[in-house]
Amino acid sequence: MKLDILKNQWLDIVFEGRNKTYGAYELRKSNGKTTVKALILGAIFFSLAVAAPLIIDLIPKGKEEDMDRDIKITAIKLPPKKEEPKLNVPPPPPPPPKVDQVKFVKPVVAKAEEVTEEPPKIVEIKEKKLGAQTIKGDPDAVLSVAPVGPGPTKIVEEDNQIYNTAGIEVKPEFPGGMAKFYKYVGDNYRAPEEEGLKGKVYVTFVVEKDGSLTDIKVLRDIGYGTGKEAIRVLSKCPRWNPGIQNGKPVRVLYSLPIQIQTAD
Repeated sequence: MKLDILKNQWLDIVFEGRNKTYGAYELRKSNGKTTVKALILGAIFFSLAVAAPLIIDLIPKGKEEDMDRDIKITAIKLPPKKEEPKLNVPPPPPPPPKVDQVKFVKPVVAKAEEVTEEPPKIVEIKEKKLGAQTIKGDPDAVLSVAPVGPGPTKIVEEDNQIYNTAGIEVKPEFPGGMAKFYKYVGDNYRAPEEEGLKGKVYVTFVVEKDGSLTDIKVLRDIGYGTGKEAIRVLSKCPRWNPGIQNGKPVRVLYSLPIQIQTAD
């Protein structure tokens, strides 16, 4: 007899002479049906899991759309634009005083024919104010107090401090560069007629805001009028480009060594 293991015929052979009421026989007998059911249910659950996002997207969102449609746009009236106060507007004329004002004429000694205006009498100025002109008073005038002025304006002091070249934003410079300045000194400096003279003359000067050189001083020279000649050359020097600090020209102290060497 040919046995097909895919069918349940082999169960009867295996359990022949045994207790078939035992649970193992029933489980093996219904195994095919259980497997088919499991496969069908698994396929159904898998299909639902895959199609769930698509199904959710197809469901209409009625509440959210209704909520969006209920949004209303309300026009808000903005407050009026605040007008800026006008500048350079003359102040309004002062209101008339509560009492009459009588012009005060300063009494002077003069001839009768030279008198052009009589001073007010005592009776006329009684219970009245004295002023520069005669004004009719208004008893119902409102007393007003002039507003407090801004006070004295702050005077900006001019910066006359002398800066050092090490801490200045823009250093002063000779027009065309320092090479041209050294050439100017070399072309105009007259060395003394002394054979074998060699050394340096150290001078300082202040480059002013307008580029001129002032306060020229000789710190050390080698004699024979070398320091005096350095002062003469620098005093006739063309104007420099001034130093700049905080965007403004300032006074800057500058030092200069002049090398001197005459023929032996």
